[in-house]
Amino acid sequence: MLGISKEVDSNQDGVHPRLVELVKRHMAHPWQGAIATHTEEAFAALAAWRRHTDPAAPLILDSGCGTARSSVALAKQHPGHLVVGVDQSADRLARAERRFPQRPANLLLLRAEAADLWRLMAAEQWQLAKHYVLYPNPWPKAAHVARRWHGHPAWRELLQLGGLLHCRSNWQIYVQEMAVALNAVGLRAEVVPLQINMAGAHEALTDFEEKYTLSGHSLWQLTAKL
Repeated sequence: MLGISKEVDSNQDGVHPRLVELVKRHMAHPWQGAIATHTEEAFAALAAWRRHTDPAAPLILDSGCGTARSSVALAKQHPGHLVVGVDQSADRLARAERRFPQRPANLLLLRAEAADLWRLMAAEQWQLAKHYVLYPNPWPKAAHVARRWHGHPAWRELLQLGGLLHCRSNWQIYVQEMAVALNAVGLRAEVVPLQINMAGAHEALTDFEEKYTLSGHSLWQLTAKL
């Protein structure tokens, strides 16, 4: 994981010209795709855990948590919150179990499809305190813009969950596009360069963040109140 990483290679040199069109289409037409059974089961487990742990505690979602380095750090940083780390990979979550056998009591790790989980949470009118989307797959080819979260049909549900959105990427266009997608629905975002001190208070939240920092990549952070 911590070898030298290549910069994102894309045939885009700016915000995708169809992005706003995609956002408006998804906002007007809710996604009707089938929800994966394992995600329905994960949501039921999450709802039960929340009821039995602290139903009044504010909720933080770490979407695409991988092996949970970020989720563990967030749970330690926010002891009064419930933190949920979500990843679609059973293998990555199994590695998380081995990597962090002693996890904070306010943390739950779930195998689920993030987009499906957002839909289930939004349908129950759940609201987040914070939502972390850290180094998502950039899908850098222009033809794949609809696979990026801000061009995805589940963008509508992500917005409905509210809270403070944090997105980090080593591809500036990704966070720029997300800011445009937020602006298209009347929301403002702040995009700033991100400086990581590997030995200090602002150490890497994820393995990708560490890898990109050691590889000399520029990092970018978007924050927005949904």
